[in-house]
Amino acid sequence: MSGNALVPVPDAGDALPVLRIEEVEQAREYADASRAASTRRAYASDWSRFTAWCSERNIPPVPADPRLVAMFLSAEAAAGTSPRTVARRMAAIGYYHKQSGHQPPQRAPGAETLLEVLAGIRRTHGKPAAKKAAADADILRDILRAIPGDGLRATRDRALIAFGMASALRRSELVALRVEDLVRTPEGMRVTIARSKTDQEAEGVTIAVPDGRRIRPVGLLEAWLSAAGITEGPVFRRMTKKDRVTNDPMSDCAVARAVKHHAKAAGYPSADFSGHSLRAGFLTAAARAGASVFKMQEVSRHKSLEVLSGYVRDAELFRDHAGSEFL
Repeated sequence: MSGNALVPVPDAGDALPVLRIEEVEQAREYADASRAASTRRAYASDWSRFTAWCSERNIPPVPADPRLVAMFLSAEAAAGTSPRTVARRMAAIGYYHKQSGHQPPQRAPGAETLLEVLAGIRRTHGKPAAKKAAADADILRDILRAIPGDGLRATRDRALIAFGMASALRRSELVALRVEDLVRTPEGMRVTIARSKTDQEAEGVTIAVPDGRRIRPVGLLEAWLSAAGITEGPVFRRMTKKDRVTNDPMSDCAVARAVKHHAKAAGYPSADFSGHSLRAGFLTAAARAGASVFKMQEVSRHKSLEVLSGYVRDAELFRDHAGSEFL
């Protein structure tokens, strides 16, 4: 079809009866950009599962009756899918309906049944989310000591783990970090985070990472950049099997694998750790050191103080305990 072809726009009103294909595609691209790439990938997988389920039953997936979606979600829950993933599947189905100009099933007439089924799935199969271990200062030092040698991979991983913890960056933020985002100061490093989970508009925010006296995150980062000859572009880069540094950034999954690998080498169960362990480790250590939730928020950039308060509560469970004088 020609790029100048015209397409109708459903429910657009009399003022916009037709639009050119390139205009529709451009609008769709901007709509897709409203969600993180990881969310779009997850939604695509969810939608694929739903369309396959519908295909097996010779049922068109769009527009979907809320009762049909309720049956699909019930089947997913019965197969062992977690309530959180089931809820994401419903969100994905609604997203693709909106993309195709249809009302999402969860907002359509009869949606009450769908929402009741989802609530029942949560009540029946819900359980507290499994938390990964926090790589606090003590654990982090053990992990860093377990990374032997001065090779490029060892130098990179020490910098990755130390700076990842000290900056409390999310995995996606850590691998997106560029040399241009770093400014050296007498006290440490100013780090500009161009985009994050809580800053989808890319307004940017700057945090500080001190030089430190024990973990020395800035020194380890500078050692990596110097050894790898990196002066611009991605900070933490993918390496070949022969330890050659590439121009490509690491993946967020590679960060998790590195943390797990080196935690195991330090004598900790690798299954207890993930990429998030670095961010959680900073917050845990900060709470134990008596930092306020407001100072913690400056680094972590959490929108809600409730999450940060949880770290403080965990750190202070035994401090001034009500039963300490008589138990």
